[in-house]
Amino acid sequence: MFAPNYGCLSPGQWPRIELEKEFDQHVLACVLSCALKEVEAGEATATEATGLSRAELSDVLTRSFPATAINAFALDDAGDPERGTEEELLHGLLLAHARPGDPASARFAKIIARRAMRNDHLWQDLGLFNRAELNRLLATHFPMLAAGNTQNMRWKKYFYRKLCEAEGFSLCTTPNCRECNDFESCFGPEEGESRLMRVKYAIALD
Repeated sequence: MFAPNYGCLSPGQWPRIELEKEFDQHVLACVLSCALKEVEAGEATATEATGLSRAELSDVLTRSFPATAINAFALDDAGDPERGTEEELLHGLLLAHARPGDPASARFAKIIARRAMRNDHLWQDLGLFNRAELNRLLATHFPMLAAGNTQNMRWKKYFYRKLCEAEGFSLCTTPNCRECNDFESCFGPEEGESRLMRVKYAIALD
């Protein structure tokens, strides 16, 4: 439905994603692929996996995806998600930097804040193909926030640094990042396998 449509393609056959609306749809499809996997595994409801309310998720599905998707996500069994303190702070940061008056940016603020609570790199949490797609997403919908990451810090680390700065304290004690023992943790390469590639491999093995 979502991931299988990508999974049957080789990287060279993936559709060119150029227009902003098409890219947003691609990101939503990636996120929903991850969410559907969690729903099917009994790990989360659809709203818990995306951070969207049942009404918001239903609207996304009915506007942009096949009608059968609504049944697959079992929305009747899902309540509206509740945010913990950490997620609430991150959502507030993203929303404060979202493009004014853009519902898509506000929606992505919820999605990113929820998926960032997972344990992988943020681009993997969202099911994207690579970090470059995350860079594009953030630059499009949160341009001022994204522009501040001038040293290409890992996005989760950067977000938490911004939250700490807003509270008036520093996340680390070293005056220069290059002198910090955790440098690789903040600035090292964000490599790995995309969740959609894992789906593709699983399909190939079936």
